[in-house]
Amino acid sequence: MSSAGSDGLTVVKCGGAAGVDPARVCADVAALVKAGGRVVLVHGGSAELEQLAGRLGVPQRSITSRSGVTSRYTDDATLEVLTLTLAGQVKPALLVELAGHGVPAVGLTGIDAGLLRARRKTAIRARVDGRTVLVRDDHSGRIDEVDPAALKVLLDAGITPVVSPPALAEDGRPVNVNADRAATAIAVALGADRLVFLTAAPGVLADPSDESSRLDRYELPAEGTPPGVGGGMVVKLIAAREALEGGVREVLIADGRAEDPVRRALTGLSTAVVIDPEAGTGSDAGSEDGSDAGSVAGSVAGSEAGGADHE
Repeated sequence: MSSAGSDGLTVVKCGGAAGVDPARVCADVAALVKAGGRVVLVHGGSAELEQLAGRLGVPQRSITSRSGVTSRYTDDATLEVLTLTLAGQVKPALLVELAGHGVPAVGLTGIDAGLLRARRKTAIRARVDGRTVLVRDDHSGRIDEVDPAALKVLLDAGITPVVSPPALAEDGRPVNVNADRAATAIAVALGADRLVFLTAAPGVLADPSDESSRLDRYELPAEGTPPGVGGGMVVKLIAAREALEGGVREVLIADGRAEDPVRRALTGLSTAVVIDPEAGTGSDAGSEDGSDAGSVAGSVAGSEAGGADHE
């Protein structure tokens, strides 16, 4: 059992998949803050992005890696919609929820104060709309630097930071980055005690069709693709491994649809992720975002449908 008391810092990643309840997440974050906890809330918004893109008539396309992991194809128009969605719709709604619970909060993207810097992906070999192509116009990147100064100032002032993509690339332009990886990078940079991923399922499932099959513990291999998972859970577990390797003491994957989702996770209603050097490895992870891994095998199912949550 964990504790998010005043002696530690918790980074919470609120998944962007449909079903995750932002109001419940914010109410629980507020309860932790009022109890003396320090929390950074990192969010996605893929469901809202899809809705806004539909209203604006911006077609959405996907990139599928050789391993079958799917992510968003971020062209110029989609990057604009992503920024509008995360900074102009999802983030303000989270700030309003926190304010309603009496918790002062400030919203940031990775661009603000140079918080998240990323290396732009110049070319990706992937399947786009069913065809294998070399993608050169995807505005996505991998985080390679975090400047936590602004976050530390806010936390020291008793203000809860609320953070999302995009990040700033080396060419000075914004790029989409995986929000799970953003949460990990922030947790490591701040020396957080724990990182909680809230998703649209109870955790990592032994049987994808049975939500009661949540694993209490998932043992990650020290390298390679996490075995037996698919979809967005592959990237979540790679992000979890990076967090643990970076010094974060505890990483949990839990149900963002439940009442008191963070506190439930901390009391054991979650999947605790650990690194086991003796665990069997999957194929080599391949690409730098973990999404170009080899084929996935095994009996443990990823608990979040619909591919990688890059927003």
